[in-house]
Amino acid sequence: MSTSRRQLRLGAFLMATGHHVAAWRHPGSVPDAGINIDHYVALARTAERGLFDQVFVADSPGVWHKGDEESFRRQGRVSHFEPVTLWAALSQVTKHIGFVATASTTYEDPYLLARKFASLDHLSQGRAAWNVVTTSADNVHGNFGLAAHPDPSTRYQRAHEFVDVVKGLWDSWDDDAFLRDPASGVYFDPAKVHALNHVGRFFQVKGPLNIERPPQGHPVIVQAGSSEDGKELAAASAEAIFTAWTSLAEAQAFYADVKGRLPKHGRRPEQLLVLPGIFPVIGATQAEAERKWQALQDLIHPSVGLNTLAPFWPLEDLRKFDLDARPPYYPELTPGVNSRAHVVIQLARREGYTVRQLYQYLAGARGHWVVRGTPQTIADRMQEWFENGAADGFNVMPPVLPLGLDEFVDQVVPELQRRGLFRTAYEGRTLRENLGLARPESRYVTTSPTAAHAA
Repeated sequence: MSTSRRQLRLGAFLMATGHHVAAWRHPGSVPDAGINIDHYVALARTAERGLFDQVFVADSPGVWHKGDEESFRRQGRVSHFEPVTLWAALSQVTKHIGFVATASTTYEDPYLLARKFASLDHLSQGRAAWNVVTTSADNVHGNFGLAAHPDPSTRYQRAHEFVDVVKGLWDSWDDDAFLRDPASGVYFDPAKVHALNHVGRFFQVKGPLNIERPPQGHPVIVQAGSSEDGKELAAASAEAIFTAWTSLAEAQAFYADVKGRLPKHGRRPEQLLVLPGIFPVIGATQAEAERKWQALQDLIHPSVGLNTLAPFWPLEDLRKFDLDARPPYYPELTPGVNSRAHVVIQLARREGYTVRQLYQYLAGARGHWVVRGTPQTIADRMQEWFENGAADGFNVMPPVLPLGLDEFVDQVVPELQRRGLFRTAYEGRTLRENLGLARPESRYVTTSPTAAHAA
């Protein structure tokens, strides 16, 4: 295999018991997975055995639920680890896999976040990544003493400033600032430490950070979201973007759009990896894959299914709907509807789904791309998107864990390797190196010898 050939990037998107909303009821899952460290150790090691670039967990600063008590008590995702803490532990039982942790620019503090992720990068020896989110859920503001959830425009304006502050704090110390010379008694060079002294609309942060520059320079910056604001944030500062599309044409349009925004930020297309989600249901035959899919669908309680539609229709209307008829109307696309809702509504219109069919689709992958078939079929579809301007790789979303990840690693990864699309060994030591991303220079690096260490 030619070492110069473009290679797929693969992330394992781990949702405790699996991505299907009823996964916790499946015999192939671990019902207490959200707080079971042995479960996550096994998953991280499986992903590393499969030579994945990274593992990723979503997170929210509040409970994942919006709906009635009946669906709430059947929700299997209400208890789960905080991701940075989890990844710090797993970094000690792995050697190569990268760790993507979600953290909100709306509800976190930039200094504390910069310190946490710098620490994770040191603990993992250069395998940390931050998934930048602005938090779309409107039910968490009360956890932080706020009267209301900020509007999308304000959240994204804050996010741009937040990311810039964090990156500046990561540059607080030059790479060679620490001498640690017992003979002279000099521990570090004060000329190589920088106070950020940031004063902006949302933040005033002096600095410097109280931990030296991360091994990767900056942990990898990831962004999840496909709205206009999300695409602009990704183009300005992200190095990978997680997204959700259900057709090749939509994915191609998004890929071209977000890559086309990079030049105005002084960036090149290869500096941002586009990684759509894929929800693979794997069978030895197509018929077996369909049976496995249906077995999962049969585990969905109607109250839980209807609750997945709560962002698009009022619950009081949903309860009146005939589950086996099309909804009486489809909501119009409005500026206040988030990017995932746009994908879902477009899908429903295109396919003419009944209420039950729509909630069954969403219960599986929440609007991500569902592919059912043999390992060869799934590899075919991934190759099609990869080679036709729709993806640089994928966020693999196993329906049930650990079963689904084992199947993908043991059956689909070898097929991708046979086609020369995926690595047979890790190329580098850090996550950046394995993703093919350059290590960023400090903002204080200059060619001027007299100004080289100006704070």
